[in-house]
Amino acid sequence: MPAATSDHPTDRLHTRLTQAFALRTPIALAPMALASGGALAAACAHAGALGLVGGGYGELEWTQREYTRALTLTAADPAARRRIGCGFITWKLLQDASALDWILDRPAGERPAAVMLSFGDASRHARRVVEAGLPLLLQVQRVEELARAVDLGARVVIVQGGEAGGHGMQSMLARGTFTLVPEAADWLAAHSPQTLLLAAGGVADGRTLAAARVLGADGALVGSRLWATQESLAAQGAKALAAHTGGDGTARSAVFDILRRKDWPAPYDFRAIRNALHRRWEGHIDALRADPAAARADYDAGVAAGDFTRAHATVGEATGLIHDVPDAASVIARMHAQAVAALGAAA
Repeated sequence: MPAATSDHPTDRLHTRLTQAFALRTPIALAPMALASGGALAAACAHAGALGLVGGGYGELEWTQREYTRALTLTAADPAARRRIGCGFITWKLLQDASALDWILDRPAGERPAAVMLSFGDASRHARRVVEAGLPLLLQVQRVEELARAVDLGARVVIVQGGEAGGHGMQSMLARGTFTLVPEAADWLAAHSPQTLLLAAGGVADGRTLAAARVLGADGALVGSRLWATQESLAAQGAKALAAHTGGDGTARSAVFDILRRKDWPAPYDFRAIRNALHRRWEGHIDALRADPAAARADYDAGVAAGDFTRAHATVGEATGLIHDVPDAASVIARMHAQAVAALGAAA
């Protein structure tokens, strides 16, 4: 477990992660597809966190627009500019890597602080990131995946618990963050102590950030809590629903991937708020796959109307810790201060 530099509690939030990326807090924005746009990444970078634009499904035009926006919004703050990176869904890159090609080809002054890859065989593209001289962040969901991540040259490994919102390991194979993080920390300490570790899944306030540190992580990748901010590109109605939904109100399944026409491979599925449309189909996945037309029409109408009894709200179990939709800087400042207090109380 990474040791604190002194006995003062605030020093426990100055970690190998903050040192490596010149951060003021050990938080990285999860590069959530179609939600972590340039404004959110820039706001996180200004607040001292690592701001990862959600290159997600690899749409070149979207990635170009949002990454350029993040650079523009941090142009007057060189320190913040150096905290802007990008993340991609690995299996989609195997179909179209043009957005990653564009990111790796950025000139000096526009190069990302890091590139994150998640979900699928990262071999080909991980090597490209490393060869480009950029820090590689690889997300995994099980301890058995750590050795491969280290072999591929990951500077930072992110271990994602099943509590996370959006995509993650299906329930049969998913690990809980509370046990996954310390086991991963022990493995890395024994086999690759120079590799940094981030916790993902359920980190949404200062208590859970402090817990990630105590469990052995160098910091946390934060998704749901930063998804529910003003700068996030998620629909306002979805964010409002998340702020009034408890952690019992989410579910992980293939329902919304089928409805959204997202051909996600096994062993991954999708956690979102368990709304009325999800409840209708969650016990009939095979039937939904076989004949999705009517359900998709219902879903599409819900999206068009902003009706989140049918449209999805992508949030994890941490939705029970989300009670407002402030700006990202306020969220990060609040989490950092609460973590300092929690670590001080524990000490």
